[in-house]
Amino acid sequence: MKTLLDMRPVYVVGIGLHRYQRLSDKTYVELGLTAVREALNDCGIQWQKVESVYHGTALLGMAATRPMLRYLGATGIPMAQVENASASGSTAFRQACLEVAGGVSDVVLAVGVDKPEMPRLAAAKAGIHDLAGSRIVPFTHFALLANEYMSRYGVSAEQIAAVAVKNSRNGANNLYAQRQKARRLDEVMAGPPIAGSLTRLQCCPIGEGAAAAIVASDEAIDRLGIDRARAVRVIGSVTRTERVYGDGKNWDAELTRETVEQAYRESGITARDLDVIELHDAFTIEELLYLEAMGLCGAGEAARMLERGETDIGGRCAVSPSGGLLAMGHPIGPTGVGQIAEITRQLRGEAGVRQQPNARTGLAHMVGIGAVCVVHVLQKPQ
Repeated sequence: MKTLLDMRPVYVVGIGLHRYQRLSDKTYVELGLTAVREALNDCGIQWQKVESVYHGTALLGMAATRPMLRYLGATGIPMAQVENASASGSTAFRQACLEVAGGVSDVVLAVGVDKPEMPRLAAAKAGIHDLAGSRIVPFTHFALLANEYMSRYGVSAEQIAAVAVKNSRNGANNLYAQRQKARRLDEVMAGPPIAGSLTRLQCCPIGEGAAAAIVASDEAIDRLGIDRARAVRVIGSVTRTERVYGDGKNWDAELTRETVEQAYRESGITARDLDVIELHDAFTIEELLYLEAMGLCGAGEAARMLERGETDIGGRCAVSPSGGLLAMGHPIGPTGVGQIAEITRQLRGEAGVRQQPNARTGLAHMVGIGAVCVVHVLQKPQ
């Protein structure tokens, strides 16, 4: 099986976003065009040079792509709408990378756009009765995982809540973030819990927004005069789906472990090489579980790693310098592409006060119900 390193090199050359925010009267077209135009301006090319589009969205509905992008010019290029739950944007980006790496196109746009709406899950039509039904919704599931983690490793609710403190601090310095206010631990812990020990600020906001990333080949970079010094190479792209795991296993963490391990092998790196991580922290406990699954520390050690400042900007590895889903927000379709934009900004050295010093290698991670996991590894060329 071929990996990205076996194929033609592919680079992120342009990034753009519309701020993640609460539901507004803006149309999805306005949101998406803002991000796409910013990405085009970022790499200095015209829309007519884009050869293909993958659009990640989970909530907009059928045939949303061309009605949005026709305002840039009806050029007749192929467009595909991608739905993969929370990993929709990540999957769109993967398809864009594979198209360039495979030599099908030289310049491809991955864009994610969504506006909040009650999702309709196809599994309800599968004809198989779910014994849990609606009794275990996502926040209940992760509250149970948090309780099990605290009991097993002697970790306090405050230590888990500290994830939201860190990420709110990062989000406060991100103009694209939905939550732009740094929070103290007492603020994060305040108010009635949503479920178990999880309070409102330990759960990500679902809003609207858009994110775009343009990927290109070496040939296109030279032909179009794109600044090669700002191009970031994608060296790994892996997606996996859930298997049947042993009793007592957390399937999201096990799926993450398998997917990240494959991404490490295919990109030729280890956890020690990572300078920046953007991960699926829809709930505070997820960051701890996934960092352990990624091999940054042993089981039960992530909370102490956080306390030592190792996951802060300026620490051993900056985790969610954008603010993550907890502060940047989780508009579903755009989220995975937004992670790529943040890592690209970090590896370029353009993140301002959120800059991780000397960042060279970054990892983007998303999971989606179903369950699916998508991981990308980006690296600044030497």
